[in-house]
Amino acid sequence: MSATQPHHEPVTTVLTWRVRPGRERAFEEWAHGITECAQEFPGNEGVAWLRPENGHRYHVVLRFSDTHRLTTWLDSEQRAEWHARIEGIATEISSERQSTTGLETWFGLPGTTVRPPPRWKMVLTTFLGAYPFTFLIQWLITPHTQDWPLPLRAAVFPILLLPLLTYLVMPGLSRALRQWLYRSPER
Repeated sequence: MSATQPHHEPVTTVLTWRVRPGRERAFEEWAHGITECAQEFPGNEGVAWLRPENGHRYHVVLRFSDTHRLTTWLDSEQRAEWHARIEGIATEISSERQSTTGLETWFGLPGTTVRPPPRWKMVLTTFLGAYPFTFLIQWLITPHTQDWPLPLRAAVFPILLLPLLTYLVMPGLSRALRQWLYRSPER
């Protein structure tokens, strides 16, 4: 990638809506319509609604190909028109809007609104978590897969490494390095 080309990475945003009691049906009809509109928007990679069992808060998970296209959708005339239709039925709780671009999900602190650490800290921590397992996989497993077809050999590494990182290593490292990862820049 050249220095003149922008770097694009997928972004996921969660929006929260407070629905007036008794207006849930009207809100769900509206949600269906705005979802169809958003899905046709350039860069959209998915929309999912999370309905509450009890209560009047609804959450929508938006996934876009990059932050520019997400911002274009959020600022679009189409979205503004849909928002005008929901007046008196529901209100977006903008203070609860959350966006992630990927690695932040490995570094989230459940039940908090703490911002993710700087990317350089996430990269360094991920390297610390991945390197030992990369070394072990290359040393212990790769020699036994030399005769396998390339697509199968290539699949071994992520099949072993990614679950280890996601479920075991990164949550543990995130907890162990919590003070360093989340230290405020003022300190």
